[in-house]
Amino acid sequence: MQSVQEKQQGAFDALKDASGYTNKMQSPKITQVVISTGVGKIKSDKNKLKVIEDRLAQITGQKASVAAAKKSIATFKTREGDIAGYKVSLHGPRMYQFLDKLINISLPRTKDFRGINRTVVDEMGNMTIGIKEHVIFPETGDEELRDVFGLAITITSTATNRDDAFRFFEHIGIPFKKEEVVA
Repeated sequence: MQSVQEKQQGAFDALKDASGYTNKMQSPKITQVVISTGVGKIKSDKNKLKVIEDRLAQITGQKASVAAAKKSIATFKTREGDIAGYKVSLHGPRMYQFLDKLINISLPRTKDFRGINRTVVDEMGNMTIGIKEHVIFPETGDEELRDVFGLAITITSTATNRDDAFRFFEHIGIPFKKEEVVA
């Protein structure tokens, strides 16, 4: 089975006819993966914040950084500098390891998984996947089910438009939902 990195290196040969690439440098590449989560109403519970930070570190293999509130909003009871969430930016080998784990292990473990919706690829050539429960990752044990939180995984690519990005993500193995043919 090929890894995401190997598939990315072969993207030019696979996509040059469909996308009209004439140079290997034109083919899309993944530049970074950002995993983020918001803390919502639990921002005052230090123990739960620590659990979220630790689990993100387990899942990604890298310490999570704090995403602080940029300004105070009285309606949301938020003050400037409060913890709004956590995020991890992955690059290089760790990014490819995470993508391999996401595509081959974690997404198939999702309950009733039939593929990722095709609307997750934006016009800029990037993709954001929402995951409701972090427990789909193998690093989280089954006994840790009481503090379940969701994640957003953003995969940033150098694709210049949605069609090229969609073909590229399909080539590297992202499992999209099958399009229904209407007769």
